[in-house]
Amino acid sequence: MEAISKNFFLFLSNNRLLDRLAKKWGPKFGADKIVGGVTFEEAVPLIQQLNHQGLQVTVDHLGEFVNSAKEARNRSQECMNTIRTISENGLNSEVSLKLTSLGLDINEDVVMENMEQILETAEKHDVIVTIDMEDSSRCERTLEIYKRLKTKYYNLGTVIQSYLYRSDSDLDELNECNPYLRLVKGAYKESGKVAFPDKSMVDDNLKHLIKKNLLNGHYTAIASHDDKIIDFTKKLAEEENISKDRFEFQMLYGMRNQTQLELAKEGYTVRVYLPYGDDWYGYFMRRMAERPANIAFAIKGVFSK
Repeated sequence: MEAISKNFFLFLSNNRLLDRLAKKWGPKFGADKIVGGVTFEEAVPLIQQLNHQGLQVTVDHLGEFVNSAKEARNRSQECMNTIRTISENGLNSEVSLKLTSLGLDINEDVVMENMEQILETAEKHDVIVTIDMEDSSRCERTLEIYKRLKTKYYNLGTVIQSYLYRSDSDLDELNECNPYLRLVKGAYKESGKVAFPDKSMVDDNLKHLIKKNLLNGHYTAIASHDDKIIDFTKKLAEEENISKDRFEFQMLYGMRNQTQLELAKEGYTVRVYLPYGDDWYGYFMRRMAERPANIAFAIKGVFSK
């Protein structure tokens, strides 16, 4: 049933008709419960509220697979404006972005130029930027760009997905970069040739990657709603005497709100992944595909007051 559920939501994530309808009718169906607003300015009061509750934030302007250099530049400018607004308002927030929104599928010169402008702005305002990971066909290029940029910019992180076979060796290759990594299970439909087909194997690999990266001495973001993964990380930190300032938990806005607050009260750093923009449909469907329990969290979030 879990495999059927995952495939169903991944199928829906690529439905263009439903995507168009979602953009038109999203607010009526509770899109504001899972995204921070259409513009970043709309999200600012929400970020301030989350910060007041002891939660940190990373924001993501939704949208990907840009095939126009002009549009990629526009999205780059949006990201820089977001960084400036974070600084001007004193928000405790980082920025997440996708390379396909900045020209990865156009050519490397376009995406590198946009990323360098963004990172120059981010360093000026002391804001961390994380490159989100996309599907496996773009994984190698994403990591190569990350490694190139990391030699010049300190405030840069990226993502490793535990459902990919390659992730353990990727961790080894990134080790010399002193990486800031967000470790996740993964949310794209992948072939059994590149990804573990069984959930338990994905979970075990995530635990392995968490332990490896923490013991390598690198700051680690554990992005999971799974209590077993959270408890594993807590126990590992206690056993290995890893201080709470060496890792953080990340969860999606609108899901497991009470758990987020409880972890923050326990002294853990908790970061809320807060997307904004009208292109929310594909993002939401992939979150549903990630883990069946997310469906219950989402329904509760959408219909709760």
